[in-house]
Amino acid sequence: MKYIDEFRDGRLAQQIARAIMQEAKPSHVYRFMEFCGGHTHAISRYGLKDLLPKNVRMVHGPGCPVCVLPIGRIDNAIELARDQGVTLCTYADTMRVPASGGLSLIKVKAQGADIRMLYSCADALAVAQKNPQKQIVFFAIGFETTTPPTAVIIQKAKALGLKNFSVFCNHVLTPPAIAHILKAPESQQVGIDGFIGPAHVSTVIGSAAYEPFSEKYRKPVVIAGFEPLDVMQSILMLVRQVNDHRAQVENEFMRAVTRGGNQKAKALMAEVFELRDTFEWRGLGSMPNSALKIRGAYRDYDAEQRFFVSCHQVADHKACACGEILRGLKEPADCKVFGKVCTPENPLGACMVSSEGACAAHYTYGRFRDPAQNQERQYVS
Repeated sequence: MKYIDEFRDGRLAQQIARAIMQEAKPSHVYRFMEFCGGHTHAISRYGLKDLLPKNVRMVHGPGCPVCVLPIGRIDNAIELARDQGVTLCTYADTMRVPASGGLSLIKVKAQGADIRMLYSCADALAVAQKNPQKQIVFFAIGFETTTPPTAVIIQKAKALGLKNFSVFCNHVLTPPAIAHILKAPESQQVGIDGFIGPAHVSTVIGSAAYEPFSEKYRKPVVIAGFEPLDVMQSILMLVRQVNDHRAQVENEFMRAVTRGGNQKAKALMAEVFELRDTFEWRGLGSMPNSALKIRGAYRDYDAEQRFFVSCHQVADHKACACGEILRGLKEPADCKVFGKVCTPENPLGACMVSSEGACAAHYTYGRFRDPAQNQERQYVS
C-alpha cells in the first residue's frame, strides 16, 4: 500500500540504524522525546529501540490525549451521565480510564447510565437528531487533530437549531505542553536533546508552530510520520543536528505536513473555540493557555454552561507512576505495579488504557521482557 509498505522496509531500517550507529558519538548520550503517543506505539510495535545504539535513548512524552485527561474531568463526564441523566457520547478510548471511587465510564454504563461509544463525533449529532426528547452530550477530547471535527458539529448543531445537543470540551494544545516540559525544573534531570514532533497534529498546526522552541530553548524538532522508517529517519536527523550544534525545525513528514498547516482547519478552530486561562493535565498539572473552551457565540452548545459542570482536581492512584512517565522521568517498567496489578485488562492509570499510552504499548508488544527475547521479536518486515 502506497505510503505504508515502503515505509516498513526492514532492509532500509537496518541501513538507517547503521547510519545512526556510525554518526552517534560514543562520548555523548542522546535523549530524544517522542511527544506523540502514536510514535511511542510505533517504537514499541516495531522494536525500534533494539535497532538503536545504547547511547541513543528515547524518552516518552505526554502526547496521548486520553493519558493526559485528568481524573476530575472523567468524574465530570460520569456525573453528567449518571446524575444529570444525559446521553453521553464518546470515543471508545475514554471508556476505561479509571475515575474516582474505582469507577469508569464503562462501569457506570454497566450500572445503567446511557453512555454510547462512537467512531465519529458526527455520530453524536445524529443521535441528537434521532432523540429530540433527550439531552445528548458529546465528550470531546484530543489535541489539535480532533478539534476541527468538533468545531464542525457545533456549527452544524447551531445551524440546525438543535436544543438537545451540547459538547463537554476537553481539547488540549500541543505547543504549551512542550514549553511546560522544557521550563519545568526537572527538565535538566530528563536532559532532552530534541523532540520528534507529532505527525497528525502538525498536519493541522504546521511546522512553524515549533519554531519558538528551537529558537528560545535551542532544542531541535523533527516532525515525523508514524511508520518505522519515518521514526528512524527522524532520529538520524536529530542526531545530526545535535552533532552540528544546530537547533532547527525539520520536517521529515513532508508528504503530509507543511510549514503553515491547514489554514481552513485553524480558522474553523478559531471561530468556535478560544483559549482557557488554565487547564489541568494529568502528570503535568495546571498549565496556562493549554486548552480550548467554546466561544460565547456558541455558548448554547457548551455542556459546561448548560449543566453547570464544576471542575475539581483528583489525585492519581498512589501506586501509579503515570504522571512521571508522561513527564519522561520514568519508563513504564519503573512503575512497581506495571504488568502486575496494572495491565490492559485491569488498568490503574490512563497510560495503560489507550493503545497510544506508553504502558499499554510496552505491555502489548512485550518491551518489558528480557532484552534477549525482545531481540527475537522484530516487527519490521
